[in-house]
This record gives sequence, structure tokens and C-alpha cells, in this order.
Amino acid sequence: MQIEVTRDVFQLAQVFTISRGSRTQAEVLTVAVSDAGVSGVGECVPYARYDETMGSVSDQILAFSGDWECLSDELPAGAARNALDCALWDRAAKSAGKRVWELLGLPTPLPAITAYTLSLDTPGAMQRQAAENAKRPLLKIKLGTPDDMARLEAVRRGAPDARIIVDANEGWTADVYADLAPHLIRLGVQMVEQPLPAGQDDMLAEIARPLPVCADESCHDRASLPALKGKYDMVNIKLDKTGGLTEALALKSQAIAEGYGVMVGCMVGSSLAMAPATILAQGASFTDLDGPLLLAEDRDGPLKFDEKGVHPPAAALWG
Repeated sequence: MQIEVTRDVFQLAQVFTISRGSRTQAEVLTVAVSDAGVSGVGECVPYARYDETMGSVSDQILAFSGDWECLSDELPAGAARNALDCALWDRAAKSAGKRVWELLGLPTPLPAITAYTLSLDTPGAMQRQAAENAKRPLLKIKLGTPDDMARLEAVRRGAPDARIIVDANEGWTADVYADLAPHLIRLGVQMVEQPLPAGQDDMLAEIARPLPVCADESCHDRASLPALKGKYDMVNIKLDKTGGLTEALALKSQAIAEGYGVMVGCMVGSSLAMAPATILAQGASFTDLDGPLLLAEDRDGPLKFDEKGVHPPAAALWG
């Protein structure tokens, strides 16, 4: 099996800011696996929060033996394994002349309403962002500072009818979250994502959770689930955290069996990165696959987004 890795850069439509910093472009790794004249492709986004770099992830990918059955033994859950797993699924589908969901024994995916993310900014700027996107059915607000109340109020003024979810990106303390929680409910927020830092979130088991709390940085794969008990109500499943579609589907099944709600999320990447996650998004409580909507440029044959949500990929893109 031949494995090729390329670095691709996609410019963002505007500066994108979360509590950990800002960016103007999405840097991704594109992986192609080829065997017997058939190639498959996948994409991953190395993430510094998880001690990943473009170089370290590329090295992991190129060191892979090529034996799909050994992938989870050779590589940890993370970006490198994700790109390889998704590329191998794409190659398997092309080789069989079927779609990936057929190989998995799943129905054809339907469009899923996706959140649209508002970048962290001043209250005035966030109100303008909200007003510009007020017709979208679901908005996700990036927060995570001690001064978020004014931002929440501003977004609600800008989009009075939209459903809202909030992502604090580990930026709050237990006291800040406890103070904000009643106001989140008053403003109609439906879920809060990762309010406290991973590893410092035990307090969530001791304070009231008046609205669903979703684990993001605290949940990577199935091995994460025991530590979430009593602290979280939902898990955010991202392919770059689970290490690909195979583990993501297994995590989804186990999380549901243990009583968690499911959110399907993404890093900021292209349509190729989102394509496998459209399978995962079926039946999820919340879908957040808006990466391509944040880009100024995308892959050829990108995913389709319309009033029904994000559609499954055409075979020419993936799967």
C-alpha cells in the first residue's frame, strides 16, 4: 500500500476566534492511500491542544504499516489515525463499487441541520454576526471569558428566534459557570459545551446542571466515557479526536447505551474532513459540521449546504 501526505491550506472567510486564540486559515493534512490501482482519501486537522503538530501527525501517518486491522494498535486516537481510517474507508468503498454507509450496513444518510458558529468577539460584533445569520436555525456561540454575559445578551438580540448552543472551550471556572447558568436558560440556550477545563471538571458532578452539559475536550474515544459519569449529559464526537469513523461509530453506540446524548462536531477543515461525519450525524441531538461554511475556499465538489442542512457527500468527494 502506498501512503501519501500533503499539507493544504484553506483561507477562512473571516478571522475565527475562540478562547485559546485566533486564526485566518485552516491548515490540514490530506492523506491518500493506494493499493491495486484504487485510491482513497481522508483529511485531518492536527490540533495543538492535543500536542499535535503538522510534522508529528505526518510522521505518524507515514509510519503506518498499511494493515487496516492493526491501525488502532499502531496509532493512538487522534488526527493521524483519523485521516488514515477515513482514507481506508473511501478506498474500500471505491474498490467495492458501493458507498461507505452500504459497507457499514447503514441507511443512506439524510441531510442534518448543522450549527453555524459565531466567532468570539466584542458584544457589538457578535450581535452583528448573529443578525447576519439570524435565519439559520441553530447558532453556536464561542465564549469562554469572565465577561461573557454581555456577549450572550447581544447574540440573543441579534437572533431572537434562533436556537442557540454555547461552547466555552474550557474557558470558565466553576464559579463563572454557576453564575452564568441561570442566564443561559433565560436566554434560551439549549446546551453548554465544555465549560470547565478537561482534568479540572470534577466540580460538574457537585453543582447543579440546569441545562445539558456536553463533554468535548474531556471526551476523545470510548476510553473517555468512565471519567464522564455524573459530570456530563452529552458527548461531542469528533473524528479527529476518536481517530476516525470506525471508533467514532463505536463511541456513539456506547455513549447512547450509557445514556448520553450525542453531538457530532468538527475541527475547522474542508468538506473532505466533514464528509465521513455526515454518516455519524444521523440521529444526533446536535450537529456541528460547519467547517466548510467558515472557509473562503473549499475542495472541488464540496458538500452541499441548504435549508435542510448538510447533505451526505457525492462519491467523487469521499465514500
